[in-house]
Amino acid sequence: MTIEQRIGIIVGNGWLGSAIASAAVAAGAVDPARLTVSGRSDLSTFPDLPGVHRTNSNDELVERSDVVILSVGPAQFADVRIGAAGKLVVSVMAGIPAARIAERTGAAQVVRAIPNAAAAIRRSFTPWFATAPVSASGKTLVQALFKACGEAAEVPDEGHIDYCVGMTGSGAAFPALLAEAMIAHAVADGLPRDFAERAAKGVVAGASQLLAQPGADAARVVREMIDYRGTTAAALLAMRERGFDEAVAAGLAAASEKAAAMSKA
Repeated sequence: MTIEQRIGIIVGNGWLGSAIASAAVAAGAVDPARLTVSGRSDLSTFPDLPGVHRTNSNDELVERSDVVILSVGPAQFADVRIGAAGKLVVSVMAGIPAARIAERTGAAQVVRAIPNAAAAIRRSFTPWFATAPVSASGKTLVQALFKACGEAAEVPDEGHIDYCVGMTGSGAAFPALLAEAMIAHAVADGLPRDFAERAAKGVVAGASQLLAQPGADAARVVREMIDYRGTTAAALLAMRERGFDEAVAAGLAAASEKAAAMSKA
């Protein structure tokens, strides 16, 4: 689907804003000529996408856009002053509730979405929530926009978005944490660092693609490996006995709590 509406990304030269813009253009979802990006700093840092309009004025961006994407940090949202009445406003900020976004921007139609760093390679899983005034066509647009960044799914409750700040928003960093722990253990056991890094990346980035196959089920994979009673079972059981599941749960809860704290700041 090609989005016909004009899209504006506030802080479009930030890592997430530029990732969304680049993915949408690469997927053919957005015509660069219908895309405007703004930023406070040097806009030459924005990816080279011929035809995209660049501006340092958020007011100009809103005037040129039908859809305004807020790609600012939650802490900077208080500094955003725009009048977006009649526009569809899409926030990719963690923790800022839709009601506050509507109040600050004047927009009745507000969507909250949580893409992650994998949007840069069009592999983000992006959950999104739409407030009641968002039209069916608006929802179709949002789905097309974030599908261009990987995979996207609407959730029925705004609270699900706050939970997903940890699960899908922060989750892109979890494989890196696992790889780092594996590398550290291998090096401590005497393996060369360059070999340990290649091996860990191969396991985390390569073997994890098994879960991307149609019909793949994480619980079934784990159960089958444990039932086999081999070396993989020994590893999985040892990790669980030492609190692997509890550590993951604590991480997800901490991210959600941080998002809740941001919403009250």
